[in-house]
Amino acid sequence: MKKDQTMRGFGRAAASALLLVLLAACSVEPTYKRPDAPTPAAFKEAPATDAKDMGTWKTAEPADAAHRGEWWTIFGDPVLDDLEQQAAAANQDLKAAAARVQQSRALVQNARSDWFPTIDAGFGPTRQRLSPASQFLPPNANVPTQTLWRAQATASYEVDLFGRISSNVHATQADAQQSEALFRSVQLALQADVAQNYFQLREFDTQVDLFRQTVKLREDSLKLVQQRFDEGEISELDLARAKNELATARADAVGVARQRAASEHSLAILLGKAPADFSFAASPLVPVTARVPAGLPSALLERRPDIAAAERAMAAANARVGLAKSAYFPRLDITAAGGFEAGTLADLFHWSSRAFILGPFAGTALTLPLFDGGRRRAGVDQARAKYDEDVAQYRQQVLQAFREVEDNLSDLRLLDDQIEQENDAVSASQRSAHLSATQYKEGQIAYLDVIDAERQVLQTQLQASQLTGVQAVATVNLIRALGGGWGDMKAQDGTTVGSRNDGQQLAKQ
Repeated sequence: MKKDQTMRGFGRAAASALLLVLLAACSVEPTYKRPDAPTPAAFKEAPATDAKDMGTWKTAEPADAAHRGEWWTIFGDPVLDDLEQQAAAANQDLKAAAARVQQSRALVQNARSDWFPTIDAGFGPTRQRLSPASQFLPPNANVPTQTLWRAQATASYEVDLFGRISSNVHATQADAQQSEALFRSVQLALQADVAQNYFQLREFDTQVDLFRQTVKLREDSLKLVQQRFDEGEISELDLARAKNELATARADAVGVARQRAASEHSLAILLGKAPADFSFAASPLVPVTARVPAGLPSALLERRPDIAAAERAMAAANARVGLAKSAYFPRLDITAAGGFEAGTLADLFHWSSRAFILGPFAGTALTLPLFDGGRRRAGVDQARAKYDEDVAQYRQQVLQAFREVEDNLSDLRLLDDQIEQENDAVSASQRSAHLSATQYKEGQIAYLDVIDAERQVLQTQLQASQLTGVQAVATVNLIRALGGGWGDMKAQDGTTVGSRNDGQQLAKQ
């Protein structure tokens, strides 16, 4: 008979344990599926040769964590290579992004800890006076105040019913993955910003060089005009005009130098240095002709870290929908305490002083929410609305990524034609200025015609310099829009940026 009772008790315990396991496996979290996003079959602005080599269509598979290599090396510029390494080692925004990744990983560990029991230990006295009623004594009975000494361990555990803990873990894991994607986005932005600032700084060096030549030309022209004025061949009007052109050229040169200084300071900050501790040797910009293949549009979704971050935000929001739904279902908390309890410290650790409690210290172990004025429904509605918001932002981010690629592809395609035409304009203006100077010396034209011709030369040269800088920046922007890499495809060979001057010292620590 006693054996049968033992077996029945064991059977009930096993059935209860099996029920808890089944309830823990009944997650109410919705099954996550990445939503579709509008993806074209090819880039409209991609050159025909690139489109031919892009291959067949394939489904995008997230690869935002893939190693993209040092993409800036396609420019063949050792100075840029060194600046990128300095920025990676010392930029404070990048360090802050890395710290946010560590924070998110710690939150994942914190969420996972809910899967395990919490165990604490304590020691100390308690001064208490029990009521007569609790001791089944008459109302006027005298119950003395007593001191109890306790040394005990306390354990608490929440059973993961309906996936409440699991959904929270899934949400924090997705948050951590989003933080890692955002870190890579900050890293890519930093690399692109360094390259862009570097090319812009070199463009300013080109403009400074142009103004230096222009000032020298204006000084020579002033000497010629002064000589002719002294000889009485021309009026004072031409002399005043020559002095005005020289002063204007010098003022414009100072203006470009001011812009260059601000650009140099910006580059110093990107490198994690104080502007006072950084200087950049002058180095005029050489045209960039390296070309980057656009690849498959679907591959863009694999490489862009900002798209990966938006997708992980959706996954986190989806998990939090399950977390909000779990509030509708019962919650089971199991607590226990065991140790020693005695009236005096000397008797505390005697075997007869042992004591334990199993179950909730307050309330009940299994709680079932009945009425909360609509709080749970509001929580679920909020979680679903957040998920819908993240879906819309993900699709918008995808569209934005395609636009950025198309913009830079069209920029590079049209800049080639614009630069070619501008170079022709430079040659024509230089020829016109040479003829004007010759005719002025022979007294055939007025000095105003010479001024107009020389102004046109400077204007076309400055525009050509600016287009060269825009082309370099657009190349960097395309790489950034492509996610910092292009898979197994290689950049097209071409004349690289500048010559490799290993002896050039740019950064002074």
